[in-house]
Amino acid sequence: MGQSSYFLGVDGGGTKTGFVLIDAEGRTVATHQGGPCYYIQIGFDGLHDLLKAGVAAVLDQVSATSEDIAYAFFGLPAYGEDSHAQTFLDAAPEAVLGHRRYACGNDMICGWAGSLGGADGINIVAGTGSIAYGERAGKKARSGGWGELFSDEGSAYWIALQGLNVFSRMSDGRMPKGPLYDIFREHFGLKNDLDICGVVFGRERPPRDRIAALSQLVRRAAQDGDVAALNIFDQAGAELAAIIETIRQQIGYDGEGVIPVSYSGGVFRAEDLILKPLKAHLMALSSAYGLQPPLLSPTLGAALYAARLAGQPVKLADLTIA
Repeated sequence: MGQSSYFLGVDGGGTKTGFVLIDAEGRTVATHQGGPCYYIQIGFDGLHDLLKAGVAAVLDQVSATSEDIAYAFFGLPAYGEDSHAQTFLDAAPEAVLGHRRYACGNDMICGWAGSLGGADGINIVAGTGSIAYGERAGKKARSGGWGELFSDEGSAYWIALQGLNVFSRMSDGRMPKGPLYDIFREHFGLKNDLDICGVVFGRERPPRDRIAALSQLVRRAAQDGDVAALNIFDQAGAELAAIIETIRQQIGYDGEGVIPVSYSGGVFRAEDLILKPLKAHLMALSSAYGLQPPLLSPTLGAALYAARLAGQPVKLADLTIA
């Protein structure tokens, strides 16, 4: 591989999309962040435009062309979840790169490859949505990630919905008012509490990522000691632990040694609010779980995975942080 050849990693998400170029020695040479990559939200044309702009942005930073990309991995949200969309999703990068030196997969793989450095174990993603992926001795499994309408438990979107529910209960007297009530009123500038329905259900219904962003209000309330908000984070930890436990059973971790578990996604910016209940619920399921901080970002994980797929793996120790 020539000195001017790179591996491209693309980590798509419901809120933002990361692009990174690394060289053969694992050095990060270019990064870019774009908007949401969720084709159900932005459409196929929007996805094409997003990928085209992001790839161009990282290539421009090193004065390279797509021919200088030895291999790429595109982690896309909802990939593999709609057979009718599969053909387009698989072909979309070719329209951007002009060649077929790439692979597509669900963005859960980016989180796993980054958090665990591509080693055996389980990674839980809790961003706009939630999903887990794990590998052990060649076995692979996923759990969760069925979408925000009836799944994505423990995600930012799910936390936001629980927060909205608590607000409604506090407003009409089914639950004692706590800090969450005033935080939501202030955020929306409500004079009449029922006006929140117009915001959520009105003609200009907020997109998925904007609803998910309301999870930050729940986090603020929890940090202020709101009991109901704290309970939401505890429930989120329980839901995420249940998803992880399903992966453990599928890939055959049966009591031998520590089960490596890591995490990625915006929900974990809440730190101990989510990590403490997650760890507690995991340990209640199995004392073998070993929860550890992520080694690398999901975007770097995608580039690491691209190098592996190309048969030219990059040493984990050589990777620089993006």
